[in-house]
Amino acid sequence: MRGTRCSRCTVSTRRTAVTERAEVDATEQTAGSSATGPRSDYPSQWEADVVLTDGGTVHLRPITPDDADSVLAFHARLSDRTRYFRYFGPYPRMPQRDLERFTQVDYQNRTALIALLGDDIVAVGRYDRLGEQRSAEVAFVVEDQHQGRGLGSILLEHLAAAARECGLRRFVAEVLAENSGMVRIFRDAGYQVSRAMEEGVVHLEFDIDPTEQSVAVAHAREQAAEARSVHNLLRPGSVAVIGASTDHAKIGHAVLTNLLTADFTGPVYPVNPEHRSVRGVRAYRSVLDIPDDVALAVVAIPAASIDEVLDACLAKGVKTLVIVSSGFSETGIEGREVERVMVRAARVHGMRVVGPNALGVINTDPEYRLNASLAPQLPEQGRTGFFCQSGALGVAILDTATQRGLGLSTFVSAGNRADVSGNDLLQYWQTDPATDVVLLYLESFGNPRKFARLARRLARTKPVVVVKSGRNAVRPGLAATSVQIDETSVQALFEQSGVIRVESVAQMFDTALLLAHQPLPAGDRIAIVGNSSALGMIAADVAQAQGLRLIDEPVDVGAAAGPEEFADAVREAALRSDVDALVTVFVPPVAVPGAAYARALREALQEAGRTRSVPVVTTFLAAEGVPDELAVPGPDGTAGKGSVPSYPSPERAVLALARASRYATWRAAPQGHFVRPAGVDEARAQDMVHQWLEAGAERLTDEQAVRLLGCYGIELLDFRKVHDAEDAVRAAEEIGFPVAVKSVSDRLRHRSDLAGVRLDLTGPDAVRDAYQDVVRTADVPDAYIQRMGDRGTSCVIDLLDDPSFGTLVSFGLSGVASELLGDKAFRALPLSDVDVAALVRAPRAAPLLSGYRGDRPADLTALEDLVLRVATLAEDLPEVRELVLEPVMAGPDGVQVAGARVGIGHSPAAPDSGPRRLR
Repeated sequence: MRGTRCSRCTVSTRRTAVTERAEVDATEQTAGSSATGPRSDYPSQWEADVVLTDGGTVHLRPITPDDADSVLAFHARLSDRTRYFRYFGPYPRMPQRDLERFTQVDYQNRTALIALLGDDIVAVGRYDRLGEQRSAEVAFVVEDQHQGRGLGSILLEHLAAAARECGLRRFVAEVLAENSGMVRIFRDAGYQVSRAMEEGVVHLEFDIDPTEQSVAVAHAREQAAEARSVHNLLRPGSVAVIGASTDHAKIGHAVLTNLLTADFTGPVYPVNPEHRSVRGVRAYRSVLDIPDDVALAVVAIPAASIDEVLDACLAKGVKTLVIVSSGFSETGIEGREVERVMVRAARVHGMRVVGPNALGVINTDPEYRLNASLAPQLPEQGRTGFFCQSGALGVAILDTATQRGLGLSTFVSAGNRADVSGNDLLQYWQTDPATDVVLLYLESFGNPRKFARLARRLARTKPVVVVKSGRNAVRPGLAATSVQIDETSVQALFEQSGVIRVESVAQMFDTALLLAHQPLPAGDRIAIVGNSSALGMIAADVAQAQGLRLIDEPVDVGAAAGPEEFADAVREAALRSDVDALVTVFVPPVAVPGAAYARALREALQEAGRTRSVPVVTTFLAAEGVPDELAVPGPDGTAGKGSVPSYPSPERAVLALARASRYATWRAAPQGHFVRPAGVDEARAQDMVHQWLEAGAERLTDEQAVRLLGCYGIELLDFRKVHDAEDAVRAAEEIGFPVAVKSVSDRLRHRSDLAGVRLDLTGPDAVRDAYQDVVRTADVPDAYIQRMGDRGTSCVIDLLDDPSFGTLVSFGLSGVASELLGDKAFRALPLSDVDVAALVRAPRAAPLLSGYRGDRPADLTALEDLVLRVATLAEDLPEVRELVLEPVMAGPDGVQVAGARVGIGHSPAAPDSGPRRLR
């Protein structure tokens, strides 16, 4: 018998007679196929670039007959021990029969995926269906020097996804009992694995449908791997500057100068084929001539020469590239193709790329002092991470940060964002101990659904402040890797993720200064203390407009008050137990220096002992940033925690405080759980939708809509479609009086004000008359007869399909006024139970559901259950492009759905699901 096994990265599988026979049959069927490239049924959608645990990358793709020579070379590089584990014997060479069997697969019952690093195969994973069952035997092997990089887990994820696509539901594997490492790979993947022992072999079986635990495991591994790749970028041991120039006007000279001026702690290697040295540092003709390892290469040469340099970097084993050169996708289609090929080549050879057309990367950590950018100065060290896409804007942002006294931990300007994106930085900052606040300047999204997931997770521990520009246009350089998102979707994404959205860079820094130096407020109660009643009233007006609560009228100590009186008032306010935040407004008197007031203010706050729980903002001397007089030095001597930020006006100070308060409220709220309602038949719903799509359906019939909604426990009030008056009467008698007559017109069927609906009809004559009126108005002979539901507040639940982002769930109250005012709330998928509860309470008219003016409150629990069912349907079936439930009658005794409209189609949005892969 033959099998596969390994100490860490090879599965041990004892061949069954069924499998061996299936392999022989498949070999006979495919032996005559031409080895000239992928067949027409080659599943290109299974190709993926993936990040490994050490931050490197490989390319996964299905195997083809053309890979035969590479498979032989891969086999030859395996150690005797690994070959023994894989094949249950020495197996020094692979016979032609086995080679054909391994490389010629049908991509259905037999599939193999290979991992490529450069031109070499470094890992192979495969599955073979077991007879006619929906189970398959799984096996994979990893080259010795690449074991321990997470390739086993990656192959398992991608093989499982491919198998599910081919109708398989279960994997089987056999592992030697002593092979605890491989058993852990299966056990730790998050599947429910059953185990049995026989003759020293562990038999493993598990369903491959994703579980909550398997998805969580995949996300955790994704975060660790992508964070590691950014770690390699921002913490390199050495840097090569390719294109380092002696010409002061060229960017290659600027990058080298900035690295040296910042005093980068590792070796710097200029690469210039024409000079022996640049700025007094020995230069090399090529990166290949550098005697030591190169971790990071900054490329500052014309785009036309990039291929040769890239080949050299690949051969040298460079881990990351920062390309500051322009001339790529921002120039048009031709440059976009050059950029695409470049990034693919870099990833296949294990490298991540920042840029092209990037400003560069910065790390202020004293252990690195990395300024691999075009910015002339290394910013002060701080605990704020910054990501932006625009290089030109990045220079201005860094300059502003310096002026405002906001220190940075790390900075990345991604330029065209061909590879490394803001999502990668979110993964890194999630576990970066040097970063407490995250700032993003985004012009576009590459993968908005992944952004929503990552931002939501990060914002639970670190505030994320975002400026989102590009509402109407995107720079050409970003267009190739961007998707357009409707503004409604963007706003829902940010609100649900806890992201603090601001409208300008100035507002971003206003907010960041507060978050970086002061604690989050515990509530929305504020006190205002100052020596100007006018400024105090301005602050009070803005605070109340922003939803903050004043505990008292602003305290005015008077323009003539000295430092001690001012400090006493501040201390008294800070010590109050009902104060969550403090605003101080200060106009310097003529006679006394402002420094005396500042010293008194700082000492008063320290004496109150509330500096760690009560945030304070001020308009001290109309200064912008953190004045030296109000700075509390951190470990490195710069302004640290407890420093009081100052703003030029009370409005800006209070607005920053209000943003922090709203964020603190979101962060303190329960996270919620992603739960599935009972009574859902997802498999049946998917089968129906796929059948309807194959038949060319776009708008579901009434019968189809009822069947689909029924799979998710959503029932409509009993109704009939009728074609004449007598048919209407018969339908009403079958359903039972009272009934409603409704137009079949989408425009009229819910509009009693437009004569499209007649309600509470209690007899045949009333039904005849109502039918005649309705069909006359619509000029269509058909109408609906429907059982009258219980009285309640009329609501509407629908799905908003964003072609790039995915699906939003919308909720609002029905009526012309709500439509006119746009009184609807939105949430992005997936929805937790907390999201659902917030959604039904978010519209301005939502108090009507809670017993407004003495009415009986609606059953909000039943309403939330209905919204959750709609959200679950949308998550399971992205092909449902339109769904409207209207009206939904929310009453004290439950909810009833009186109308539904469903449209289907293939969704172009890339879901944030499936196995891990780079964009």
